[in-house]
Amino acid sequence: MKIITQIGVLFGVCLGGVGISAVLPFPFPSSVSAMLLLFLLLLCRVIKPGQIDEIAGFLTKNMAILFLPAAVGIIESLDILRDSGIQILIICLVSTLLTFGVTATVVSLLMRLADRKERQDG
Repeated sequence: MKIITQIGVLFGVCLGGVGISAVLPFPFPSSVSAMLLLFLLLLCRVIKPGQIDEIAGFLTKNMAILFLPAAVGIIESLDILRDSGIQILIICLVSTLLTFGVTATVVSLLMRLADRKERQDG
């Protein structure tokens, strides 16, 4: 029964994300608005992590299942993508390298801030 309640909470947040995206005056993905809504609800402690921990753990462990529809869509569109293969490959490579660089920089900055705070507190 606990899992069903947790799924209901997540579905409710997803429905809220769809509602938010529907009323915005510009197109915005409902999945992103649902993630932002969930983040805000967790941050404001309206939803406690314990209320969704089991289903979140299950979804995290089985995340590969969520990529299957996207992979099938790409395979179905190979005819269209074949002409732009090199450009897509370059974009993927550059965006991956940029993501790695930005992530490494942010982690490095956060670690320095944490060290500075420890020195000030200790």
